[in-house]
Amino acid sequence: MSKILAGLSPQPLWNYFEAICQVPRPSKKEEKIIAFLEDFARANQLPFRRDEAGNLLISKAAAKGKEHLPTVVLQTHLDMVCEKNADKEFDFENDPIEPVIDGDWVTANGTTLGADDGIGIAAQMAVLTSESIAHGPIECLFTVDEETGLTGAKALQPGFITGNILLNLDSEDEGELFIGCAGGIDTVAVMRYRTESVAPGSVAFRLKVSGLQGGHSGDDIHKGRGNANKILARFLLKAVRKYQLWLADFNGGNLRNAIAREAVAWIAVPSSQRSQFLADFETFVAEVKFEFEHTEPDVSLVAETAEIPYQVIDNASFCNLLQLLAGSPHGVLEMSSRMPGLVETSTNLAAVKFKGENEILITTSQRSEIESRKTMAADMVAAVFRLAGAEVTHSDGYPGWTPNPASEILKITAESYQSLFGTTPVVRSIHAGLECGLFLEKFPALDMISFGPTVRGAHSPSERINIETTEKFWKLLVDVLERIK
Repeated sequence: MSKILAGLSPQPLWNYFEAICQVPRPSKKEEKIIAFLEDFARANQLPFRRDEAGNLLISKAAAKGKEHLPTVVLQTHLDMVCEKNADKEFDFENDPIEPVIDGDWVTANGTTLGADDGIGIAAQMAVLTSESIAHGPIECLFTVDEETGLTGAKALQPGFITGNILLNLDSEDEGELFIGCAGGIDTVAVMRYRTESVAPGSVAFRLKVSGLQGGHSGDDIHKGRGNANKILARFLLKAVRKYQLWLADFNGGNLRNAIAREAVAWIAVPSSQRSQFLADFETFVAEVKFEFEHTEPDVSLVAETAEIPYQVIDNASFCNLLQLLAGSPHGVLEMSSRMPGLVETSTNLAAVKFKGENEILITTSQRSEIESRKTMAADMVAAVFRLAGAEVTHSDGYPGWTPNPASEILKITAESYQSLFGTTPVVRSIHAGLECGLFLEKFPALDMISFGPTVRGAHSPSERINIETTEKFWKLLVDVLERIK
């Protein structure tokens, strides 16, 4: 294996991260990364155990003279979001991620990098093998399936960890210390339809929206980025009022916690309306490019000639689907009145998929730092779905993490940051979901904080991690471990 990241500091953190990139780890399919870490533990004679859910705990004894210190839990998640560019041939279950150094950043070749949370795993491995850190007892907790349901954290049993101090290494903004996070819930709709035939003398097109940035539905929801599902549905709703339109397929977005970057619709129109339809499409393209010229400069909308579909959905279901997609809210619903500048409540129209057996699956997710607001947002989305005749279900959801400004580990970490870098860190809550809320339900005595290096474009193929801040992240982690008394 070539060492693309061998020249970066600090080693061995980057060395471990590059090794992690070679191990496939999609959500719910973490067997290979678990085996990799168990082999690592055996090679370094470190005790480890795994629970029924697949969560892994690797322990390390205290440095000499530090045996009396409290046990500290370092926590990350094993899975990664698997997104790739449409033209990239890649099998996330078998192919290694290809890291690339791009100036001050490390990114990947056409796929998500997995720095979320691979860099946290690498930091844990570096702590576990270091012989120079003067730390107390360490427990490294690796949870499964954080990205698609937090099922690892939900399944964690009392007694699996023993420490009362937890450092979550899953944040993406260096210089910011997180002491709270939003809770979340998924709202999913199923629409059923009948099929019918396209009228003779029609022409067909594939309409595609691409080039959007996408990103994390928590961290990036406030940045005004386009949602491919909303953009494509908006044009179709406009067009169906003017043209005889048939829809054979709609496929947009992928993951519940990623903003939809691409969407494709397979449609047909009468041949006599072809020219005017394409002219209206080009007008819409110009409107979208103008609207998003500052937030989505690379947005692309194309109409390509396609084969006439054999069957399409019935007109009533088509109209209901368009009303649902147009009416479903997306983006920020409320800004926080408690922490200025923080999103309080949001919703993400994540994915639209035509499934087998004449079904359309629409996936959304809602987040809020306030439990009642989370429920309100989910009910709002569900109401729109039910008005369109869809069947609605909600996930179990997960709790938020209520900030504790009096936290002792916050005090230690803030003092460490100030001492190391000469500036005061920002202390805040994050709109993204962290597993900390679930940990606190199971282990009420935990004192927790979350920090990490700067990661941008998480959950999209533009994901990248800043090299300089990764070194600062490592220095902060080491210093905090040595400051705990």
